[in-house]
Amino acid sequence: MREISYIALGGTLFIPASHKNLEIIVSGKKYASLRSLVIDFEDGLEESQFDRAMARLSKALSLIDVSSPFLFLRAKSVEHLAALLEVKNIERVDGFVLAKFSLNNADNYLHLLRDKAFYILPSIEGEELFHHEKLHQLKEKILSVREQTLIVRFGLEDMLRQLGMRRECEESVFDFASTSSVVGNFICTFKSAGFGVSGGVYPCFKDREGFVRDVKRDLKEGLFSKTIIHPSQIEDLNEVYKVTKRKYNEAQEIVDSKKKLFAQNAKMVEKPTMIAHSQEILKRARLYGVK
Repeated sequence: MREISYIALGGTLFIPASHKNLEIIVSGKKYASLRSLVIDFEDGLEESQFDRAMARLSKALSLIDVSSPFLFLRAKSVEHLAALLEVKNIERVDGFVLAKFSLNNADNYLHLLRDKAFYILPSIEGEELFHHEKLHQLKEKILSVREQTLIVRFGLEDMLRQLGMRRECEESVFDFASTSSVVGNFICTFKSAGFGVSGGVYPCFKDREGFVRDVKRDLKEGLFSKTIIHPSQIEDLNEVYKVTKRKYNEAQEIVDSKKKLFAQNAKMVEKPTMIAHSQEILKRARLYGVK
């Protein structure tokens, strides 16, 4: 298992397990700047293609090397995860996205992966999104595998479906009272426990301006890494994730300072409260660059 920080994930491209270019994408030869990839066996795969996709998977996994993007498989159920763990070359996978992770299946999902050399990326998509107590119960279960949990995900399109909503390309989920409160509570629940939280999908894949705006809003709200559905979004996201020179200099000063309290660009800085954020900014700068 490769050592991964959630900040290194960047944009996570989702492709169906039936994708015609699966092998070359997995190898890293098609999208050189892609940092992470999910092979989707759930929403993105037609049921009629499932058996063929499973048969094809082992060959694709054999092509992974150290230069390949981080690779995760999206298991559609506990039973499917158990079958994936038996696939030849499965040890080359970095981890699993656990689709529709809920109180009904969490224990079974985690039992299969506990103490194994795979990262866990729970994807919470059901009714727990709207119930504080149930969400906290899921958090406690995920805390039991804290070291394996790379990032926590929420199903944005599933959330909208359950609310009977659909957003337009120019709209952010933070523009609506209902979705903003749901996502805000999700962020507070998991980030306060030390987990990174991934940004939701932006469905308008031809709207580059809207995509960039959506990523910037994610960052403002504390979300990092993002589901992407089209390769054209890879470079745009990597560019947004670059750190401005001002933020880089401020973060470096906070990390290097011997003082607990000082003034910085007409702002008060308390190093003990700001050090973690500053370290993340510097890590971003190392991975994506400074602009």
